[in-house]
Amino acid sequence: MEPNPANMCVSCLRIHVDITQDIPKQGILQFCRNCERYLQPPFEWISCALESKELLGLCLRKLKALNKVKLVDAGFIWTEPHSKRIKVKLTVHGEVMSGMTLQQVFVVEFTVANQMCDDCHRSEAQDYWRALVQVRQKSDNKKTFYYLEQLMLKHKAHKNTLSIKPEPNGLDFFYSTESQARKLVDFMTAVLPCRYQHSKKLLSHDIHSNTYNYKFTYSVEIVPVMKDSVVCLSKKVSQQLGGISPLCIVYRVTNSIKLIDPSTAQLAEVSSSAYWRDSFQSVFKSKQLTEYTVMDIEPIMEKDRVQFPGQGQLSYKHMLADVWVVRSCDLGLTTDTIHCRSHLGHVLKPMDTVLGYAVADSNVNDINFDKLPKSSLPDVILIKKNYPDRARHRRRTWKLKRMTTDTEMNMESDNNDMDEFMDDLEEDKDLRQHINIYKNPDVGIESAAEDDDDNDGAPRISLDEMMEDLCIYEDDVMEVYE
Repeated sequence: MEPNPANMCVSCLRIHVDITQDIPKQGILQFCRNCERYLQPPFEWISCALESKELLGLCLRKLKALNKVKLVDAGFIWTEPHSKRIKVKLTVHGEVMSGMTLQQVFVVEFTVANQMCDDCHRSEAQDYWRALVQVRQKSDNKKTFYYLEQLMLKHKAHKNTLSIKPEPNGLDFFYSTESQARKLVDFMTAVLPCRYQHSKKLLSHDIHSNTYNYKFTYSVEIVPVMKDSVVCLSKKVSQQLGGISPLCIVYRVTNSIKLIDPSTAQLAEVSSSAYWRDSFQSVFKSKQLTEYTVMDIEPIMEKDRVQFPGQGQLSYKHMLADVWVVRSCDLGLTTDTIHCRSHLGHVLKPMDTVLGYAVADSNVNDINFDKLPKSSLPDVILIKKNYPDRARHRRRTWKLKRMTTDTEMNMESDNNDMDEFMDDLEEDKDLRQHINIYKNPDVGIESAAEDDDDNDGAPRISLDEMMEDLCIYEDDVMEVYE
């Protein structure tokens, strides 16, 4: 044998010296069968798959005195998945007598013990939540909630939600801690114009340790205006927004309310704080839209636009035009046309169908609207171009993900709000930039090709804007990754 400082062979050295004597050869892992998570001391519960690096790290952190030796290799030894035993094979280096380094391989066996986590314990005791976020919108259209759902899915804002309960005017989100509920409230106030109120209820009080047990509730109210509705501004708000016309169209609702004047194509943006300081309501909603047919159109040049000092920002993306329309139901029955000025001159042409509001034939109950002179009111306000021949409601080549609860299914209504929301995504490129859109595997290549051949002029989402789900099949278990 080669000489060494200990003057002993490796076999005899291992008999006299054990570098792993301080490292325990057995351990216990606490496992919750309800949520399938492991306890990471002192209080954190984490999800780990069998033979994963997360579970290996959890097992190594359980071993005391492992820092006295140098860990060279670690891996799992296969055991029966239902045996409640996890074996880890370790290879370590340690310094022995006279500065000699010894390598040793040993096995640590962990026993999986069942222990219910705090979240599951509260759920079983019917006291599973500590914080509640109530989201409400006083409106009969749910497109804003669908938009909020997609934002939550993209940014994983619902990750720590215990449950979601539908309500007549909104949703309730339940959380185990106040900090998680507060995080959701901060997310909503950042992506939508809304306000909230905070309250708490005392459950118990320990007078000896001076500790309190509360339940917290956040009530979040989203602005009642929505996309494609018409609002009537007060004189004060109209002047603050650069002299914009009191009758404006809401063409987008994101973290602020974006307005456009159909008669001048002037833009305005109302922040959340400005809206709640001097709020206004929708005088015309999307359920009141009427279909018109364009008989003639005459674009207005930029030099002929009405401009005045102090005017706000003008939209050059839209084109002003004088449009003569007839109700589609009266087409062929009358020769009288209705004149209106619209910002849709860049998309309309004669014999197109367009959706708009019949202002002259409507009975509006609004204080600001009653103050407007009747002579200045337009007969019709055109909102958006209509595509009556499109058949994409039944076979879209793309889809949206939904939360993995039954809540959204209960939110579905008979007024086709989800179809309208998906139409808005196809027609508004800027709106869908904040949403993850995925390929629809249920629609084949042939069906997609037929839709492309069907040239109805309707806007579509290109293949470059779609994402594809990555599905990995292993041991008859499917895992879906975004």
